[in-house]
Amino acid sequence: MTKILVVDDEQDLREILRFNLQGEGFEVSTAGSAEEALALMEQTDGEDYALVILDVMMERMSGYDMAQHLRQQGDNTPIIFLTARDGHDDQLAGFAHGADDYITKPFAFDTVLARIKAVLKRTQPTATNETVFGTLSIDTANMRVCVAGKEVELTRREYRILCLLAQHPEYYFTREEILDQVWPNDTLVNDRSVDVHIARLRKKLSGEGWRVANKTGFGYTLKK
Repeated sequence: MTKILVVDDEQDLREILRFNLQGEGFEVSTAGSAEEALALMEQTDGEDYALVILDVMMERMSGYDMAQHLRQQGDNTPIIFLTARDGHDDQLAGFAHGADDYITKPFAFDTVLARIKAVLKRTQPTATNETVFGTLSIDTANMRVCVAGKEVELTRREYRILCLLAQHPEYYFTREEILDQVWPNDTLVNDRSVDVHIARLRKKLSGEGWRVANKTGFGYTLKK
């Protein structure tokens, strides 16, 4: 199910969007501030939202600042700004901060829905690109990982680590290389974070977890 995060300091608006989007078959989470939204994304390890609907004018951190923060962290989750700021310069600023679309308030829900579908169509891959290691398969187009035909739920960073290793099987990636690729620009993360995520990944891959191997002094690899 496609997951959408709605970020707005107006509770009534959040609930209206949640209700209507759920009626259209989306899974919806909400946050009343940019700080709450970032904490939610971090807490769920980015639980791979397909789209963020983001207000601009919020207390403390603005929507522009949140979008900029995400882009600087290497997070390319599509963003639609939904805001009362309807000036031409405001829209240009929105796109400059990484927006995929910009909708002004007040709005009709059918307009929001149409724009959401358009952004998702542009940004969600449809082709299948599957890599197989034994009973482990990685569908990078649809971001699905399966073991023996059963889908495995991975966090965003666990998935990114697995894909990184799968791109160059049998190559040993150092912790520093994994940090650079999976946690770009995040100076608060250390080598221990890599070890923890690798351990969780192995456990989730169950019988195929042995393929994520390490060698002292070299790093981590994915064995064929």
